Amino acid sequence: MQAELFRNARIFTPIDRGSPCSGENQGCLARYEDGALLVVEGIIERIGGEEEVLAGLSAETVENGYDCKGLCLIPGFVDPHTHNCFAALREDEFELRIAGTPYLEILSRGGGILSSVKAVAGADVEQLSANTLLQIRRALRFGTTTMEIKSGYGLDTENELKMLEAIGAAGRLTPVDIVPTFLGAHAIPEIYRGRADEFIDLVIEEMLPAVERQGIAGQCDIFCEEGVFSIAQGRRLLEEAGKRGMQVKLHADEVHDLGGAGLAAEIGAVSADHLLAASESNMEAMAAAGVVATLLPATAYSLRKPYASARSMIGKELAVALATDCNPGSSYTESMPFVIGLAVLNMEMSPAEALVAATLNSAYAIGMAKKTGSLDVGKQADFLLLEGGSPAILAYHAGVSPVVEVYKKGHRVFFESR
Repeated sequence: MQAELFRNARIFTPIDRGSPCSGENQGCLARYEDGALLVVEGIIERIGGEEEVLAGLSAETVENGYDCKGLCLIPGFVDPHTHNCFAALREDEFELRIAGTPYLEILSRGGGILSSVKAVAGADVEQLSANTLLQIRRALRFGTTTMEIKSGYGLDTENELKMLEAIGAAGRLTPVDIVPTFLGAHAIPEIYRGRADEFIDLVIEEMLPAVERQGIAGQCDIFCEEGVFSIAQGRRLLEEAGKRGMQVKLHADEVHDLGGAGLAAEIGAVSADHLLAASESNMEAMAAAGVVATLLPATAYSLRKPYASARSMIGKELAVALATDCNPGSSYTESMPFVIGLAVLNMEMSPAEALVAATLNSAYAIGMAKKTGSLDVGKQADFLLLEGGSPAILAYHAGVSPVVEVYKKGHRVFFESR
């Protein structure tokens, strides 16, 4: 039995009570100033004050323990919303956006998502997998130890399956836990323009069964927005995906209050994401239904839009998660520390609330909370060492990553000499 002891650490971790943290619990952390962690075969066996953790351990285990030198130790970040499988960047589109061209107008011209669709169609599995792996490795250096990755730049059965195959292949080559999501209804393909119902028929009747047979994606997502897919179309697809045993979630109310947050509550989605335009009543419905609100502040930053109302959501007992939304168009960042900084400085979240949002609540948003997201006995030993004395360093030291070391299942997978 392989036991590893990590001692002399200032440990901060969310408290997992069996459901996402909301309201006052959104910022509730367990804290051990003189903390230690005992890991056995990648799983946390003990956590707490050093004296308590060391009690009864063999002299050899204690002698060989790793001295964390008083650094801050927190759970590894969980990024629950990314589009990290793509084939090409979209820098030209970035220039259009900063010149004032609205995103939905860029999309209507065949840009945006549709530009990435063309690039994916011209790439093979190996190329897509290699680029996805590059994105994952960058995120790992910023402290992400678990990540969701969506398809959605295929928009036909062949290319959606190709993307999921590439995501699965990349996931086997990295220590990061990868959660693949099927997003076949990410945009309306050009050949289906004006015939969105027919495209949803294709997704339900052809793509979903093929994805199920492939066996890679366990989640299904859809982009409900004006000019994309309606609430009725979202309901049809997600209900069918749920019947096939998939967790369901949706891009909701990003630009307009279409009612996506209400749909998420109605169908019991695991999360609803974006929510910049969600109504008060639908946010309350999400809270009552236990749906996680996944907020994407780097997207608002990149698009120069108002940020989602995190303070209001927390006041409504709605559990808030944070994600990068890393994609080649509207949010090209792999950095969860950057996202946390935006949440603290622009969304009025406390550092503790943002940490919970980027770890435990994010794990709940992708069905991974039994394995990771907090430092609890029985969970994977996924954790980070940070420079600085508390998680506040993530927002305080702006523009850099304070992550010094990254551990996955108790094994060091990234180290930066400082």
